[in-house]
Amino acid sequence: MFFLLNTGHHIIDEGGMMMNPYFDSKEEVLTALESDEAQGLRSEQVKSKQAQFGRNQLVEKKKKTNWQRFVDQFKDTMIIILLIAAAVSFGIAMVEGDVAEFFEPALILLIVILNAIMGVLQESKAEKALDALKSLSAPHARVLRDGVESVIDAAELVPGDIIKLEAGDFVPADARLLKSASLKSEESALTGESVSAEKDALAQIEENAPLGDRSNMVFSGCSITYGTATAVVSATGMQTEMGKIADLLNNENDTQTPLQKKLAQLGTYLGILALAACAIIFVVGLFNGIPVLEIFMTSVSLAVSAIPEGLPAIVTIVLSIGVQRMVKKNAIIRRLPAVETLGSASVICSDKTGTLTQNRMTLVNAYVDQSDELEKISEHNSEAVRKLLMYATLCCDGSYVVEASGEKHIGDPTETSILKASYLNGMPKEELLKRYERLGEIPFDSDRKLMTTINRIDGKYMVIVKGAFDIMEKRCVRGDLKKVRNMNDDMSKQALRVLAIGYKEIEALPQNLVAEEMENGLTLMGLVGMIDPPREEAKKAVEVCCHAGIRPVMITGDHVVTASAIAKELGILHEGEKAITGLELDAMSDEQLANEVEHISVYARVSPENKIRIVKAWQNKGQIVSMTGDGVNDAPALKAADIGCAMGITGTDVAKNAADMTLTDDNFATIVEAVKEGRGIYANIKKVVGFLLGTNIGEVILVFVVMLLWHKAPLLSMQLLWINLVTDSLPAIALGMEKVEADIMDKKPRPKDESIFAHGFGIRIALQGVMFATLAIIAFLLGENITGELAGGQTMAFIVLSLSQVIQAYNMRSDHSLFKIGVFTNKKLNMACLVSIVLVLLVVFTPLKVLFGLIDLPIELHLIALGLIAVPVLVMELSKAFGLIRHQ
Repeated sequence: MFFLLNTGHHIIDEGGMMMNPYFDSKEEVLTALESDEAQGLRSEQVKSKQAQFGRNQLVEKKKKTNWQRFVDQFKDTMIIILLIAAAVSFGIAMVEGDVAEFFEPALILLIVILNAIMGVLQESKAEKALDALKSLSAPHARVLRDGVESVIDAAELVPGDIIKLEAGDFVPADARLLKSASLKSEESALTGESVSAEKDALAQIEENAPLGDRSNMVFSGCSITYGTATAVVSATGMQTEMGKIADLLNNENDTQTPLQKKLAQLGTYLGILALAACAIIFVVGLFNGIPVLEIFMTSVSLAVSAIPEGLPAIVTIVLSIGVQRMVKKNAIIRRLPAVETLGSASVICSDKTGTLTQNRMTLVNAYVDQSDELEKISEHNSEAVRKLLMYATLCCDGSYVVEASGEKHIGDPTETSILKASYLNGMPKEELLKRYERLGEIPFDSDRKLMTTINRIDGKYMVIVKGAFDIMEKRCVRGDLKKVRNMNDDMSKQALRVLAIGYKEIEALPQNLVAEEMENGLTLMGLVGMIDPPREEAKKAVEVCCHAGIRPVMITGDHVVTASAIAKELGILHEGEKAITGLELDAMSDEQLANEVEHISVYARVSPENKIRIVKAWQNKGQIVSMTGDGVNDAPALKAADIGCAMGITGTDVAKNAADMTLTDDNFATIVEAVKEGRGIYANIKKVVGFLLGTNIGEVILVFVVMLLWHKAPLLSMQLLWINLVTDSLPAIALGMEKVEADIMDKKPRPKDESIFAHGFGIRIALQGVMFATLAIIAFLLGENITGELAGGQTMAFIVLSLSQVIQAYNMRSDHSLFKIGVFTNKKLNMACLVSIVLVLLVVFTPLKVLFGLIDLPIELHLIALGLIAVPVLVMELSKAFGLIRHQ
């Protein structure tokens, strides 16, 4: 019986022997896997292993049902208290047998249920990451079994199967190469490298080599871009590198956003306040001989006053509005609260390839032998550089095409970068080949690391060779090799990938092209240097992030030299900051990383586990972390971060479905706009919370004080509900649509543990509540005294409290003076307030007043009410003018 256990780099067979598929020899790997290179597995072996390992598929985490997600919406403290209030109100209505009394509990239940439905629809938390991982797997595989080659469903593969691969194939499972010819694999989804990885079955790999350096391995979900290979499957399903990522996704729980935590905390406080107030009022009422049912109704009324029942729905609506704004700015949000979280981000951990860079190799510099300096590639290069580009182009197999739809790069990225530079100088490859016919070629292979062509140039047979300088140096007999070597070193330090171009003239075209003969005795013509360049807009975006107090950190699978150069150019890596590799990170303990994380700006050659560790190290420092990325390798960290941000164009489905936000234009600058929008949305939510709580606290104080001092209800529960649902909700929603203030990015990010009531905001809300209560108590006493009826006092209190709250919506628009920002510049608020005023007047001046327990008032009370309603504007403007309310 054969047994495999994958433990990091090693696989253990049944006898307890360790096998490392990339470190051990291919013979040792075949022996451990009980396989035969020439015959493959036997049918009985396949059946035994399939029974043991199962299908070559990823195990999926069980998802929540829609019902479970619906039930989760009712776990909020405010919602629970509202349900209790509705139940009590319903019980009272049943006892009294009055149909009109059922209106109040029905209204509360309607709000709660609509909020729950909206939460389920908007959040859509069903996890799609593993489905996307499955879609990356190859559906079929060419396999050798019982000595016969056939095509089977990739899910049927088992460890030990011999598979055949060629250009265009997806790799169906992790496999150790047995034979390879000029093999290249596109692994950017796993390693983050933009250039196809060269593979070599005979390569000797160090035991602890990172994933990107295991050149004798191919990995599930990646693709073959060049060459052919035979390989033995070393891991399937969840044991593959892709499977490990799937497992990380399964084990990584969704993080709760700061806004969710703050609103949950707020709900708890309000719940305690409501219950305490209800208990006190109930006891006071009993001592004063008020009937039990009446005091119950008053207590419920107080609970309704204490809890801004529209807050969850309004916050959701404000976030939804923010989502619509984000879509227009090329950012798609998967979960509503993620908008606010991005706005509070203090660290952005960003992938390099395709996110900060263009994910396209570009030729930037050229050096011609005997010259004194590098020459930048442009549309008008010198004749010497043009000749170098011409020779390099003639020795390329790719193609660069410009169409109406844009550029097309076909083939190896290093070659297409040369072809583009030549094209810019008026030398398209197709035209060059017509003039200088290719008569023969020796294709690139990983053993020689060279490519050679023979072209007829000006009637002569010219051998052109291109390859890395360290290989070409040994084969050149002419040229200032020492000077070129120094130039090559300088270019490499700039993180450029450097190719050398050499040539020689031959008398006759040989019948058989022998590499050893053709690729020696060369004249070194020069060097070309290429790089995956940073996005121009990314540099500006990084600058804005730094100005806004946001720390950008680069996390990439690329080499540390390349990553550091790009990071310096973008302004991510500064003097005194560090760039380290994944191996160096692995050698750090969690305590060491905690001490160093604030000094490290670049992480290179990292694994998916490394990325999660970095994200969590920052989170443990109290930072709110955003992680951007586009590859499969980014997915676990995208999910672990406070907000994951995936690239929409180059991003894999895995990254998109693990992330909270997707950028449809793959533009790092869009992140800055998203941060700005997120900050603005949080500021608007804070305004909404301040507005609702200030007015609701006013209602609580009003009911509490009047009940304690005069043993009367200043407002009926129906009147309180009408105020809360009509005058609060509509202006609150419009207030949440306030335009983002211009100076929002001049502020530093909020600390992770900062309360929504920080900087004196809670005190302001309480004082505003006292102001509303004072105005309403004055109105109640005047109304009752002048009319001689309790209903008169309630009517007066209803008018003043409701309309002064509508006016307060304007005061809450900004910490700047209302007259400085423009009184009526928020057109949606103008409309909302107009509707609210009309609805209040409709109840006050039509027969509907009977249902609400209101009466007609004399004209002098209406005039007094108008004066009281205007007081909040005067108080707030004076507070802003004298610095009692300061712009943070």
